[in-house]
Amino acid sequence: MRSRTRRPQSAAARLDANVLVAGVDEAGRGPLAGPVYVAAVILDRSRRALAGLDDSKQLPEARRDELDAKIRERALAYSVVAIDVDDIDRVNIFQATMLGMRRALDALALAPALALIDGNRLPKSLRCDARAIVDGDAREPAISAASILAKVARDRHMRELDARHPGYGFAQHKGYGTPEHLDALKRLGPCAQHRRSFAPVRALLEPGLFDALSPDATLLQRT
Repeated sequence: MRSRTRRPQSAAARLDANVLVAGVDEAGRGPLAGPVYVAAVILDRSRRALAGLDDSKQLPEARRDELDAKIRERALAYSVVAIDVDDIDRVNIFQATMLGMRRALDALALAPALALIDGNRLPKSLRCDARAIVDGDAREPAISAASILAKVARDRHMRELDARHPGYGFAQHKGYGTPEHLDALKRLGPCAQHRRSFAPVRALLEPGLFDALSPDATLLQRT
């Protein structure tokens, strides 16, 4: 008989149900275009857990949309924020994500006692205590919920950008560096929603910038 892998007990489950715990996660750190989205969610842990919560990347789109509506209906509080391309290029994607996490927590209508944040790094100057949890979107229901809200919101925004900037395929690849996206970048050049600080985009704007990375580059040869 095949054994089923059980989800380990979450950090939130060890706390009294009356303690407000926010899950925080992002969507869109890796793409070459579009904002990074961050969501924070406080679930009502006194109620029966919402079935089907998981890392948003593991769920079909239709299931994510269904859960998105249920999370918004049942959560005690939630927020979704976007950090735009200009800010990403100004401070870098890591700092932009940390900024989004702070803003998402600050935007909650209720003040959490604890924030559980997906990953291994914590933003500075948060409004509450916080723990970083690696693979938290698969381990902590509140982080899973935040992951779903962030991804659904970002995917919808990328479909809107596809209508504004036709030809790049944003509705399909959501800004990620797929072969189709890279081919469109070469044909059309970057649009206003492309991240200039990301190497594939910057290389098109500044030809030759990354030639030094090649073993045959003149800069790497001894004179």
